[in-house]
Parts: sequence; C-alpha cells; structure tokens
Amino acid sequence: MLGHVALAATAPAAPADANAVVRGAYVARAGDCVACHTAPGGKPMAGGLALTTPFGAVYSTNITPDATTGIGRYTFAEFERVMRKGVAADGHNLYPAMPYPSYAKISDEDMHALYAYLKQGVPPVSQANRPLGIKWPFNMRWTLAFWNQAFLDDTPFTPNPARNADWNRGAYLMQSLGHCGACHTPRGIGFQEKAMSDAGAKGSLFLSGSTVESWHAINLRNLWTEDDLVTLLKTGQNRYTSAAGGMTDVVHHSTQYLSDADLKAMAVYMKSLPGGADARPAVAQTAAAATTAVAEPAALFTSKGGLGYAQFCASCHQTDGRGFSSVFPPLPANPAVLSANADSLIHVALTGWTSAQTATYPRAYTMPAFDQLSDRELADILTFVRHSWGGHADAITASQVGKLRSQVVTSPARTPAFRTPRFAAMLDEPNAAQLVRGMRLNMQTKALLPDHVGDSLNCVSCHLNSGTVAFASPFVGLSAQFPSYASRAGKVISLADRINGCFLRSMNGKALPVDSADMKAMVAYFDWMKGGYRMKDKIAGRGAGKIDSSLQPNLAHGKDVYSAQCASCHGANGEGAKRADGESIYPPLWGDQSFNIGAGMARLYTAAAFVKNNMPVGARNQFPLAQGGLSDQDAVDVAAYFTTQPRADFAPKLRDWPNGGKPKDSRY
Repeated sequence: MLGHVALAATAPAAPADANAVVRGAYVARAGDCVACHTAPGGKPMAGGLALTTPFGAVYSTNITPDATTGIGRYTFAEFERVMRKGVAADGHNLYPAMPYPSYAKISDEDMHALYAYLKQGVPPVSQANRPLGIKWPFNMRWTLAFWNQAFLDDTPFTPNPARNADWNRGAYLMQSLGHCGACHTPRGIGFQEKAMSDAGAKGSLFLSGSTVESWHAINLRNLWTEDDLVTLLKTGQNRYTSAAGGMTDVVHHSTQYLSDADLKAMAVYMKSLPGGADARPAVAQTAAAATTAVAEPAALFTSKGGLGYAQFCASCHQTDGRGFSSVFPPLPANPAVLSANADSLIHVALTGWTSAQTATYPRAYTMPAFDQLSDRELADILTFVRHSWGGHADAITASQVGKLRSQVVTSPARTPAFRTPRFAAMLDEPNAAQLVRGMRLNMQTKALLPDHVGDSLNCVSCHLNSGTVAFASPFVGLSAQFPSYASRAGKVISLADRINGCFLRSMNGKALPVDSADMKAMVAYFDWMKGGYRMKDKIAGRGAGKIDSSLQPNLAHGKDVYSAQCASCHGANGEGAKRADGESIYPPLWGDQSFNIGAGMARLYTAAAFVKNNMPVGARNQFPLAQGGLSDQDAVDVAAYFTTQPRADFAPKLRDWPNGGKPKDSRY
C-alpha cells in the first residue's frame, strides 16, 4: 500500500497516452490493487482496509489521484520509489504489508502504465488515511530502513534464457505483479518472505505454502494440471476445490480478468516448480478421487463425526463428498481439507465461506458459520472429512478448533430459540442402531424403501436435515402431539398414520406396515426427537413458519424468481438434480417424480412459508443451510408458480376434510 501524499506541491502530470492508461488498468488488475486499497463499502482505491499483521493493524492508503489525501502530487520518480523501495513521497517507510519487495520486480513499461492509470484512469476521492494501528516499538517506521537493508532485493525481474516465453511470463506475473509469494511463501523471523523467486538456495520455499491471518495458503508448486490451475484462477473453482479466504478476492478482483494467455503462463510456471517444503495433500489416488463418484464412507452412520457430517454437511456436499457442480465444492482431494496445516478448513467451518463471483459463475454461494457447534463437534466432523474418500490426513483436535475460534470468531454464537438435536448423540442411546436406521429412512427414503416411494423424493426433501431445521417442518417435539385429531382425515390419527400420509402423498407411494421394523425405527427416531416436550407445548421453530396469506400471487414474477433462485438446484423444468448413479440430490418440484396434488406442499401458502424460511440454500450466513432471504411476495409468487405445474393426481383426495375445515389454498 502506498504511503501518504507528498508534502510539497508538484506540477500536474502531462496527459498520458490512452494506450498507457488502458495497459495500466490491466496491470492494476494483475496487481490486485483494488482488493487492498478499498475498504468494505468504500470507494475504489480510496484505502481504509485493515490489514492484520502480528504487530497490529496497518490500514491501506488512498491511491486515487486526489491532490490532498491521495497520490495526486506524486511524481513518477516518487511513485516508483514507493513501489520498488517502500519509501513514500515524504520520506517515511512503508510496512511490508504493502508487497513492495514483489513490486520491485515490475518492468519499467508496466510501472509507467500503472502510474498513468492511477493518475488519470481512477476518479479522485477525498478521503484521509487512517492512522497506524501498530503500537510501540513497532510503530517506529525508521526501523524499516534496516528491514529493507536486511531483506529487500529490488533487482528487476530478469527472464531465464533457458526457459520459454510462457514460463518467463508466468514467472514475471507471479513474482512481481501477482505478489503470490506474499501469501504462499513462508516468512522468517523478520516477517520477510524466505524466498522471492524459485532461484537461489532457498528457491524451493517459494510458493510452498504459508499461513496468513489464520488462513493456510496452499503449496502451489507442481499442483494439479495446467488446465485445472487456469480454471481455478478464471472461475474461482475447479474439480478439486473452490477459492476461499483471501483467494476469493484475488479471483474476484484480479485473476478472472487476466487474459487466457497470461493465466496459461502462470499455470506453466507453477507446474514447472518441483514439490515444495509442504507435503502434498494426503489422499490416495488424488486425480481419481476428484473425478469419480465414490461410495459413502463406512463411518458415515457409525461415528459421531460421520453423523455430524450427515446432519450438517451432506445437504450441500452430499454423502459421497462430491458436492454439487458449480455450487458446492467437492471434498475428496480438496487441498484445504487434506493439507497438513488445517487452519483454512477450521477457519471455514467457524466463520463460513462465500464463493468467488466471476463472469463464469456470477452468483455467489455461501456456507454459513458453524460456530454454534462445539469445539469437540467440529473436531469430530472435520476429522471424519479428512479420513474419508481416500484421505489420511491427521485428526483435528478440539483444542485446535478452540485456539482458532479465539482468533477468528469475533463474537460468541447466540443461543438459538430452536435447539438443534445432534445426530451424534444417538450413539449414546441403548437403541442407537434403531435410531440411526430411523434417521437414515428419513434421509435416504427412496434408496432404502424403493417399494414405498413412487417418486424421487425423500422425507428430507421437506423436513430438512432429517427434521432438525427450524421452520423446515422439524420433528422436534412432534411425537408428543400424537395421537391427535387431523382435520384432513376427519379423525384421530397416530404418528404412524401421519408418517404413512407422507408416503401416500408427498412420496406418491405406498403405506409402510405399521408393525414393520422400519416403521418402528421411524417412530423411535421421532420419539428420540421429542426431547422433553409434551402435548400442547409451544415449540420454537415448529412447522414451516408464517407467511402473509393475504398476498395474491403473480405467476409471471414467480417464474422469474424460480429461474433466478431455484433452477440451479431444482432444474430449469423442475426436474431436480441427480447423482451419476441416479440417486436424487435435490428434489423435482413438479412432474411425475414430484409430490402429488394431495401433499401439503401442494398448497400455496404452506409452500410459500417453507420457501420463505428455507430457500434458497447457500444464499446467506444463516445456520445451518445459509437458507432464506426471499420476501413474502417473492415466496408466494414462486410457490404459486411451481405448485400449479403438472403433477400426479391423488385419487383419495375426495375423502379429505370430511368434517369441513378445508383450507382456502387447497388445489382441489
């Protein structure tokens, strides 16, 4: 980050050649200037972003051409000095949080172009720089002159004549403008990068991985294929992983805008580097794990970590860990999952994640923070993930999670009104096997009971996370309400009757014998979910929540909402999404494979309330599915759109509500 403005006035710069400004804009993209010099919600390049160091906060400065608070009075010589030597126009030294040791390698042509762009291609913003957030003695800037003497190598980048043009272009971009080593190269006792290039005695450390602000920047040396590297830099994701932490901003602000030729050159350079100091992710058959559908891990339903994963992770990452293409990243062979340094994995679990927004994937998806889970719970889940799908990385301990929690979670998680039951706790019960079977019958209904399910739905399609999500028709306390009078049936029904109603309607199938082992397992699971509730107790989060039922639907707008918010998971034509083996990932919303007309979800306001509180997933930092965010009107409109689409009939519907009480939004 550049220093404060020069104290003495200088003559205005002569107008730059238009081509130089255009080139400078590209150079600024390659250098990712906007990411550090723009505060959240602030104006571009006006500074104010807090950059955390081991000694306190350094705030990025205003690099717009404002003459008073920016760099409007910088001469080129002053600009070049701050970029190559870290010395501002007024003579004070910059902290190496500004990557001037890398920028020292920028070519003269690119340096002139960048200067032209910042002076004449960026609107001036009058915004004073924030004071330094570092305390004595580290706030004594004069000591940085000695740091420069010890660690700064301002030798310009020199092409390697033994390498081709692509290699040299990639080396130049990554060593200078891209300043990739600032995050991906380990630092020494003086906070200096231990290597600034792949050359020299310490060259094997360059880009070999490092930890920055509680994120582990992975080892980039000889990583993946060139095409995989280009895909990640261009789109923010590839078949192995998705960008996270600071890399999300790098892709969003910088690399997605680089030319294909430059991205290819960077990939060529990375692939040429032999393995670094960090070990490669510990996974067997890495390439195969990244591309081939794999089976559910053996410990998925027999360990506390596996059950925690099934409850909190499988809805997005799937039981086979493969995720969902272009939406939720895969876990097998994912370097953030399997790295020897697990900081990034723990960090994401505690604080959440948002995908990079790129031209290829313009919609950003969110993983919520799971800081409501205890250190032990998260350690068990993350260890399960690291040991599954061929992985054999070290286990994660509760103390590791607790240590990072103290660093990255700024405020304690609030205690929710709805207490989510933990599947892992079923293993402590004497009938654990029966309870787990009951839970699995909710999660994998179609696969486990194919003779009783006539469409492509599972219980979990409507009762999210097997009935443990507030306002997603949870099962908490439900069994305490039975037997009870059901107006639709016109009589008192048992819990087994209510379950069979779903088999007949929501799953368009056949009833399960009430004395069967599977029905008993489902009832046992519901009874376990009852907790301490009694009949007529008020249960927070019960049902699908509320919706303004006076709203009238707009089907045309509902179609637009569906296309924008729902089609990515449920298909453009409501067909849902399936795995390679044919198992449903996300349920179809209309057609013969969806719920029939007699299902509760076929009712307008029931569906609208469910949608308002639970859809879309991956939209915001809302525990546990990043769900919700639509307005009442949007929810009503989109519910009207998909509930009025063709679906299977339900012949016994004429016997419904024999004693009256038929709701106004019934479809028959």
